[in-house]
Amino acid sequence: MKLTIQRFQEGQSRDEVFDIASLKVTTLLSALYEIKAKLDPTLTFLAGCRSGVCGACAVRVNGREKLACSYIPKDGDRIEPLQYHPVLRDLKVDKSKAQETLKPILPHLSQRSTLNAQHSVSPEEEAKYRLQTDCILCDSCYSACPVYAVNPDFLGPFALTRAWRHLSDTRWQESSTSQISTLNAQRSTLLEKIQKNGIWDCTLCGECTAVCPQHIDPKGDIMQLRGESLKAGYNDPNFAAQSFGGPDFGGGFGFDPNGGF
Repeated sequence: MKLTIQRFQEGQSRDEVFDIASLKVTTLLSALYEIKAKLDPTLTFLAGCRSGVCGACAVRVNGREKLACSYIPKDGDRIEPLQYHPVLRDLKVDKSKAQETLKPILPHLSQRSTLNAQHSVSPEEEAKYRLQTDCILCDSCYSACPVYAVNPDFLGPFALTRAWRHLSDTRWQESSTSQISTLNAQRSTLLEKIQKNGIWDCTLCGECTAVCPQHIDPKGDIMQLRGESLKAGYNDPNFAAQSFGGPDFGGGFGFDPNGGF
């Protein structure tokens, strides 16, 4: 069995093929450890729990994001670092920029102490955002998202999933009268923060959902956030900027959706 690994050292990128037929391999991560121990001690990668919990070992295999500790390698696989991350060395990337996307969201979530502490959350209510709570920040969705190729300031899938997780908390709606104005202000601020470079920039391609090892559905969460934003009076700026009354759309037939007949 042979694996091709994209190496990055001293500013130079190259592919290197490793024959691992004689090595003891169960997962891709074990293969990386074996290569480092027996074939090339300079091979560099990130890893942690080895159990699919910490998210540290995420890489791309044949152009698809995988957790190295969960993926079973096949002959001919090509392994490369996550996309849209600065590569430090080989498969090791700097995740700090990706996780900066949480900063516009987290300050408002930290104010949840004003939520109604007396309101007990039922299992049915908690189930609505249980999956979102399971995010391990592996950055697979960030790497798979095509929006970053054109907008590096996009908040991204895991930040928006985190926003929906907290916005869907039923304690926002079940607070005491004295808390309502404060909570409404916090809710409005959170919605405001996800408009620019946020929910409307998403193409709804579903790549984030497809690669999530925790089976979270960021695409669905973003659609929910769009619905809440529309109810709050926000609109898709991309749609609003379009003109549908020109000769290319109905104008030549006397119909203008923006201006009537």
